[in-house]
Amino acid sequence: MKKLPILNLPIYKLKLKEIGEKTHIFDVVRKKYLILTPEEWVRQNFVQYLNIEKNYPIGLMGVEKKVNYNNLITRADIVIYNSDGHPNLIVECKAPKIKITQDTFYQIAKYNSQLKVRYLIVTNGIKHYCCEMDYQKNDISFLKEIPKNKM
Repeated sequence: MKKLPILNLPIYKLKLKEIGEKTHIFDVVRKKYLILTPEEWVRQNFVQYLNIEKNYPIGLMGVEKKVNYNNLITRADIVIYNSDGHPNLIVECKAPKIKITQDTFYQIAKYNSQLKVRYLIVTNGIKHYCCEMDYQKNDISFLKEIPKNKM
């Protein structure tokens, strides 16, 4: 089993197993094992963080959700829906060694041009950025912390 990077998140007990010569991690949203990559490590830990620390139910989460942008099919890492089934939050995950840049924000903005969520989160597991969208004022505010689910 490969050494996993320490993230700036609480430590969660995630299911890992060897299949052939590769380590796999269990995705609680899609309910299946996936090849463990650095980005998947961040994504699965962030799913746990959103569920356990911020009270977002697993049942309202989607992982690798298809988003149509300019006739291209892209995939948002994590989408959280409200109880009415409307997207409320998008998370873009990067591997811990990947710096979060303007391009990362551009990527999540493309998803949001279709989904129109309230919150955008960008993380590499070490640094986390959260923005709140105000569509009436056409404004974006960076938040000091990720909001808890109030549904």
